[in-house]
Amino acid sequence: MKILMVCLGNICRSPLAHGVMEHLAKSKGLNWQVDSAGTGSWHIGHAPDSRSIKVAQAYGVDISGQRARQFQATDFDTFDRIFVMDQENLKNVLAMAKNAEQKAKVSLLLGDEVVPDPYWDNQLFESVYQMIEQACQRIILEEGF
Repeated sequence: MKILMVCLGNICRSPLAHGVMEHLAKSKGLNWQVDSAGTGSWHIGHAPDSRSIKVAQAYGVDISGQRARQFQATDFDTFDRIFVMDQENLKNVLAMAKNAEQKAKVSLLLGDEVVPDPYWDNQLFESVYQMIEQACQRIILEEGF
């Protein structure tokens, strides 16, 4: 299984989702490839936000080695599932899809809910981590593991 996590800048939410899913998959012995990207280009090459790194470390997940990149149309060919954090990310990613098969790979990480962007609110990082972890656990269960 190849999974891509997508948010706006690829420094807060999607790096957390990338790290959590990778950590959980590895702990279950799953040979899953997990990556993350942003729909925007502002942070290409940057490490995750220090607050994301800190909250992940508190749960034994190291995301410090990740580097931001921008979502590309070729990601539809590389990944089996593409999880986005909010409606704007969903709209932007779907706009790049060339066909129904590519569109079918894309969904909100939380189903019908959005993962709020914690960038402007330090207090949100903990709850965002919890939302992401629960979603990743659900996805692994849905895949039969």
